[in-house]
Amino acid sequence: MYRQGSSVLVTLAMLSVVACAPKEKAPPAADTTAAAAPVAAAPAAPATLTFHAADFKFEGPDSIPAGMVTFNLINDGTTFHHMQIVRLDSAKTFADLQAAIAKKGPIPGWVTFVGGPNAPDPHSQSNATMNMPAGNYALLCFVDMPGGVPHVAKGMERSLTVMPSSGAMAAAPTPDVTMTLADYNFSLSQPLKAGKQVIEVKNNGPQLHEVELIRLAPGKTEQQLLAWMAKPNGPPPGSGIGGIAGAAPGEVSYFTADLTPGDYVLICFLPDRKDGKPHFMKGMVQTVKVS
Repeated sequence: MYRQGSSVLVTLAMLSVVACAPKEKAPPAADTTAAAAPVAAAPAAPATLTFHAADFKFEGPDSIPAGMVTFNLINDGTTFHHMQIVRLDSAKTFADLQAAIAKKGPIPGWVTFVGGPNAPDPHSQSNATMNMPAGNYALLCFVDMPGGVPHVAKGMERSLTVMPSSGAMAAAPTPDVTMTLADYNFSLSQPLKAGKQVIEVKNNGPQLHEVELIRLAPGKTEQQLLAWMAKPNGPPPGSGIGGIAGAAPGEVSYFTADLTPGDYVLICFLPDRKDGKPHFMKGMVQTVKVS
């Protein structure tokens, strides 16, 4: 509802050797001691971290441990917000990113978009689970409603440090549905259904993509939603559920949604790297029915 301009599970198993005493010519038979059968360590659940989005700032921890992490975003604001997570490669810092943003040029190549919770309605929440290697990161909001000014230009940015972790890596969630993003479409391994489900999101396209999931109000259509986004007068014809913010090719993330029956829109707002047009204008918008 806005516009925009592997991990490895470590399993430990202990194997013991069956020891047999030598047999004598006369009984009794020798004692035999068998070791316990191998047991795989139960995978740890991803750590859950809560961040709050307000008009116009993020609040939450400054550092987190590396590994599989679930980000829970609570939108305390009066408009839509998302939490775009980017990794700063080549030893770059948050100050370097701020300087690059201030120049208003192309995003530098050392900035990698890794996903994050996409925009929920005001006073609602969304989530995203992903593997977070150690390094320097930033949280940004590119939503530009109202007024057409991206919230990052209003100071909605925050640094995040991912610290090395020596513990066993938590397992990725087990998905109920896999959603694949490409240029310029969404494909689902099976239809979305009513109820709570884990949706795996894979970007197989050659450029950045995202998915924002919007539940249409009863009687409203995809065309009415697009018209409202072009000229947002009155209440929106749908509700932002969330999804996965911009992710680079090859990135895999997960989000959990509890859906009610109705019509939903999948949409990508990211600008095309060739002509700058938002991907939904190139066909990356799709209505699906949940029953």
